[in-house]
Amino acid sequence: MMVQYQKIKDQYPDAFLFYRLGDFYEMFNEDAIKGAQLLELTLTTRNHSSKNPIPMCGVPHHAAQNYIDILIDKGYKVAICEQMEDPKLAKGMVKREVIQLVTPGTQTDTGAAAAKSNNYLTALAVVEGQFGFAYADLSTGELKVTSLTTHSAVLNEVMSLQTKEIVVDQSVSGELIDQFKTIGVLVSHEDAVVVKAELSFATQGVTDRAQKAVLDHLLTYITDTQKRSLAHIQRAVVYQPSAYLKMDHYSQRNLELVSNIRTNKKSGTLLWLLDETKTAMGGRLLKQWLDRPLVDKTAIMNRQERVAVLVNAYFERHNLQEELTQVYDLERLAGRVAFGSVNGRDLIQLLTSLRQIPKVQHVIENLDAPVFDATIDALDPLDDVATAIDEAIVAEPPLSVTDGGVIKDGYDAKLDEYRSAMHNGKQWLAELEASERAATGINNLKIGFNRVFGYYIEVTKANLDKLPEDRYERKQTLTNAERFSTPELKAKERLILEAEEKSTGLEYELFVKLRDRVKANISRIQKLAQAVSELDVLQSFADVSERYRFVAPVLTPNSHDLEIVEGRHPVVEKVLGRQKYVPNDVKMPTDTTILLITGPNMSGKSTYMRQLALTVVLAQMGCFVPAKQATMPIFDQIFTRIGAADDLISGESTFMVEMKEANQALANATANSLILFDEIGRGTATYDGMALAQAIIEYVHNRVHAKTLFSTHYHELTTLETTLTHLKNVHVGAVEKDGELVFLHQMQSGPADKSYGIHVAKLAGLPTSLLSRADTILTDLEATGQQPVVSQATPNNPVEQVTAAEPVEEDGQLSLFSEPVVDSEAVELMAELKKINLMAMTPMDVMNQVYKWQQAMNHKK
Repeated sequence: MMVQYQKIKDQYPDAFLFYRLGDFYEMFNEDAIKGAQLLELTLTTRNHSSKNPIPMCGVPHHAAQNYIDILIDKGYKVAICEQMEDPKLAKGMVKREVIQLVTPGTQTDTGAAAAKSNNYLTALAVVEGQFGFAYADLSTGELKVTSLTTHSAVLNEVMSLQTKEIVVDQSVSGELIDQFKTIGVLVSHEDAVVVKAELSFATQGVTDRAQKAVLDHLLTYITDTQKRSLAHIQRAVVYQPSAYLKMDHYSQRNLELVSNIRTNKKSGTLLWLLDETKTAMGGRLLKQWLDRPLVDKTAIMNRQERVAVLVNAYFERHNLQEELTQVYDLERLAGRVAFGSVNGRDLIQLLTSLRQIPKVQHVIENLDAPVFDATIDALDPLDDVATAIDEAIVAEPPLSVTDGGVIKDGYDAKLDEYRSAMHNGKQWLAELEASERAATGINNLKIGFNRVFGYYIEVTKANLDKLPEDRYERKQTLTNAERFSTPELKAKERLILEAEEKSTGLEYELFVKLRDRVKANISRIQKLAQAVSELDVLQSFADVSERYRFVAPVLTPNSHDLEIVEGRHPVVEKVLGRQKYVPNDVKMPTDTTILLITGPNMSGKSTYMRQLALTVVLAQMGCFVPAKQATMPIFDQIFTRIGAADDLISGESTFMVEMKEANQALANATANSLILFDEIGRGTATYDGMALAQAIIEYVHNRVHAKTLFSTHYHELTTLETTLTHLKNVHVGAVEKDGELVFLHQMQSGPADKSYGIHVAKLAGLPTSLLSRADTILTDLEATGQQPVVSQATPNNPVEQVTAAEPVEEDGQLSLFSEPVVDSEAVELMAELKKINLMAMTPMDVMNQVYKWQQAMNHKK
């Protein structure tokens, strides 16, 4: 047995092998040691008397799925090895084979908690410098492919899809593989290409070599791991990233579209607000639309117009929601039909869903809106499939499809014969039990059955003396009873068991025929699922739009006018309540590309910036937006630099990440993009930061021309409004009342009059003595023209102030905003500064140059 085990294990060295032994799946050797630790199992040994006993642990086969899920969630693979023949009939070792390799990317039994989430398996191949990238969801059959040009684009797709596993071939570099591992993605290798005929259609129409290569590797891997029918896999859809509003993973995270930054959960996100879907497949489609908003006006308006109809049809929308609540997950039901894992209850769920479709059609027809004509045509009720299921399957079938009780009486004449024989036989047994009690006078005599001994007559030992001698044949002795049989009982047992065996066998045959009939209609079920899920998302948009007073935005793709009247951050408003939230306007006509935002911390600058981005996302998804009125261009990309975070992939500092993200925006943004920069430059010395911030603003203003919101604490930058014609100053209002700071949360024209930093520190609860000292230092700094004040502690005067009489340098950096006092050794550097053309430099060039100056000055010192 161990020789057989090891041969199979050698084929799956990177997976836990669940080796079937009777009613258990066993693990041995290293698998057992590690599995016992991960699954909290008792570790035992095989061959106890050996010098080297074999470590061993196991799980019951009926509970195996729970243990498999635990291992998959931890990023491991599990090879399920089954007995392929009846041990009673086998000669020698029972034949065993791996029937499925379960991996993080191929897991399909995801449970109710993940019903509204896709589990994508991704793949990557490189052909002639081009990255072919594909992904599939095995539970639904979705298959998509594209071409990418850079490492960063590949990593962004991987992170955006939240994939747990990526399949690569030998063309993928070790550097990229290491980056996948760093972000927690399991890397699986598949160099062979053997696409079976069943899946050859999936790549039809794909002509790009890199795309074709990656699809071949992905489909080969799926075939190798699943080892079962994949009839539900759909034809590959080629998508172009440029067809959608582009947002990198960090922007999606910063905007909290689907995941809360603090909790990493759905609550508190835009998805949380929008998700009023009634079906699991609708919930998945909503997330897909949220990940990829549109850029084509016609497609956006098609969605928006249907949302408008539903917003204005309250009763019809309510009826639609009621009908959709009874529609099960058609996509994943189709997947289970293809896999052959569907049971009677699944088919009843499919039947229940199909019966809802005519009702859904009726609701949509009552809207009398031409924009829904295509939807009505797509709502195919599959009457033939529904009728076939209804005629065959009982209303409440058991979970197992091999133990009988699934097929209705009257469906098959032969099955009815077997059932009649079983029923008559059991009636005969009941009559025999009654007659034997009367004949023997033993009132507790009973006729029972078990799989080992068959049918028997049981008499307690206390009543054995009442039995006439030689009336029964002894069959089994128990502690408190004896079991007997008779020739008549044996004959009837053969008839009953034969009928039961043939009945369950015939039932399973009939069920498989019905399942194959449904399987032949998988593509129709998938098309229906797409139509229903789209309708579900649209009603969700309409419900949210009416509930939270959203309005239809006016989209002007040929204009750069942006005007949002009384805009709101929809998630913050939901949390705070309508009465507490203060709406704000965003007015950026064609001749305004940058809003420079100043104001104290906690006043709402970041919320103001995020609400604009969320409004853009909502509009380009086809939903209404949180505002009183909105006129907007169609954006091609959103770039955000909000919050501080280190780069987990490269291990770079917060400031380096900030500069890289800024550079990403400056290098890729167009005049049709939206840029959100929050506190750029704060991660370095003050004058460094101000220099970089000003250079970035000027670069965006003069070269990029993208609509940009730039918040800053560098009040010196507000003077740029006088030299940059397309920049406007705005600030968040705040007033002091009785010495306390009150935020107005209202965006106002012009720069902020002061920072209020010490007031915010007071709100945070810092000690009063510390705040008083800060006030004193601030007063002295302002009086001396921003020169530092040094405190020297002495025994007699613990806080004596010493103010510098001469302007000084901070960390060796010269102020770029006031006339510095320099020594003769700095003249050379000053001359070099005057020669530099900042407008011809990128922010990274500026940073590098400033660093060189600093090094040169430190060296001279």
